[in-house]
Amino acid sequence: MDMGLIIVLVAGAVVLFWAVTTYNRLVVARNAFGNAFAQIDVQLTRRYELIPNLVSIAKEYLRHERDTLEAVIQARNQAVAGLKAAAAAPGALAAMTSLEGAEAALSGALGRLFAVAEAYPDLKANQTMAQLSEELTSTENRVAFARQAYNDAVLNYNNLCEMFPGSVIAGLFRFMTAKMLEVATPEARNPIKVSFS
Repeated sequence: MDMGLIIVLVAGAVVLFWAVTTYNRLVVARNAFGNAFAQIDVQLTRRYELIPNLVSIAKEYLRHERDTLEAVIQARNQAVAGLKAAAAAPGALAAMTSLEGAEAALSGALGRLFAVAEAYPDLKANQTMAQLSEELTSTENRVAFARQAYNDAVLNYNNLCEMFPGSVIAGLFRFMTAKMLEVATPEARNPIKVSFS
């Protein structure tokens, strides 16, 4: 066998090995951020399930605050729809942007609900309301941790997609960069403060 042919075959094998390895790393990274988004999905779903119970308890006390309660339910429904769209395409720009906007609206509506609730001593003293509020606060913290894990996984994936020589394989196989889940408004950057003590 000719030495030139052997060199070409070895070089070809090295390039093929590199391409397969890089492709597999991209797949693993994409699956990692998809899995991380699944954790956000779980926590946000839990959050969305708590909100109707919270509103139901508050309705009995906040009869004159109907607009506030309706705004919370409407924002919750939009957030549920945004989460479903994002879960169908984690990392997609439009889906993540929609979810960010819906989450910001929901956080704002919940913030107004808790601000109004502060003026009602009977509601503040309601044990079920206090328990639901505590669960919501706990869930808000879990959402923040899940969002950080997701954003870390997206950063790793995006780095693999954008850095040379991985960008070559990413471009060939249409690996698109993913969008991080960011908090849209300054007041939504911190978990909702819930206090009925």
